[in-house]
Amino acid sequence: MADRYLSFTGTGPGRFLTRRLGLPQPAPLIRFSPEHPALDGDVLLLTAGKSGLDLSAAVPASADSSRRAAAAVLDATGVRDTDGLADVHAALHPALRTITAGGRVIVLGAPLDAADHHQAAAQQALEGFTRSLGKEIGRGRTVNLVRLTDPAAAASTLRFLLSPKSAYVSGQVIEVGAGALTAPDDPDHPLAGRTALVTGGARGIGEAVAATLARDGARVVVLDVPQAEADARRVAERLGGSALALDITAVDAGDRIAAALPDGLDVLVHNAGITRDRRLVNMDAGRWSQVLDVNLASVLRTTDALLTSGALHPGGRIVATASIAGLAGNAGQTNYGASKAGIVGLVRSLAPRALAEHGVTVNAVAPGFIETRMTAAVPLFIREAGRRMNSLAQGGLPVDVAETTAWFAHPGSGAVNGQVVRVCGQSLLGA
Repeated sequence: MADRYLSFTGTGPGRFLTRRLGLPQPAPLIRFSPEHPALDGDVLLLTAGKSGLDLSAAVPASADSSRRAAAAVLDATGVRDTDGLADVHAALHPALRTITAGGRVIVLGAPLDAADHHQAAAQQALEGFTRSLGKEIGRGRTVNLVRLTDPAAAASTLRFLLSPKSAYVSGQVIEVGAGALTAPDDPDHPLAGRTALVTGGARGIGEAVAATLARDGARVVVLDVPQAEADARRVAERLGGSALALDITAVDAGDRIAAALPDGLDVLVHNAGITRDRRLVNMDAGRWSQVLDVNLASVLRTTDALLTSGALHPGGRIVATASIAGLAGNAGQTNYGASKAGIVGLVRSLAPRALAEHGVTVNAVAPGFIETRMTAAVPLFIREAGRRMNSLAQGGLPVDVAETTAWFAHPGSGAVNGQVVRVCGQSLLGA
């Protein structure tokens, strides 16, 4: 369903009226396309505190803050006290006016030092600073914090955040550690030669994920329930992949996936999910168990089976779908919120072990209000609240979730592990 309010605010009368009434004024987001693969303009490289990082290879930057820029990257890894926080203000205060609509601000921070509470306080302060700036910067611009120690390990993350692919990702804190980095032979098709399985891939967000992974070169397997087999085959044929009709809640689903893919798997995307909303006082046991089985138990079972069998190749990627409902809660969705919070627990617990034992990373996307057939059926006023209650004042698109998934799946993202990244335009709900 078209966002008519967004279109209206782009007109002269719309801008005038919404300004007079103090209503949100969303800016059209600049998303990736073959014709527009990168942001237009320079990237400013700024520094606060004393940093020893060499960002030249990871960030193609300009030091001229007097002209219009597409983005600013502030290296604040050297900030160790409140004096260093003053440098953050001094660096970004004049630069913000030069960043174009739809631009990016990335703050680079360091891991918190448990032995130095001054450094830990200053670095934690960057989180509140980043999220607050994201809520006020406006004009379709985004602000994110990346904690890192090695710029080379963060190259894929910085490329993603400095591109139109991250249009609906803002107010996020992403930690990049150490991990195996693989430079793709073809940067335009980084997943070439890799096989990706997308559950619930016949429609909506799953279809967008499958299409984006195929664009990046993957051979995509579209998995969905037998009732959606025709749609799954249609999507697979369009993408040059294959379809797999399977109830993901089946006890032997993992074994059947492994049997269907004798050559193994490189990317596993857990996208299948359902809602059965009721307030808890009115929720029967069937509604509860259906949601928990599809959204969480099936993810646990199939992940365990595919890791144990070795079907997931070393260097593989697992990307699960959480939700801001699991992070912030939502009335009428105790079952759904529980299932999606469970995904967060799975990621945080499994990620270090999966990397150490299998060479596989585990991350999650947490969508906010995404424009799908499901949200189009939401009553008007609730739908409008969902669209406007974020820093970008609009709903996201399925491709926004897909682009974030593709970043997690990238061969160069081996140091991105155990992360839960919200794709929500910095929703006002939750952290």
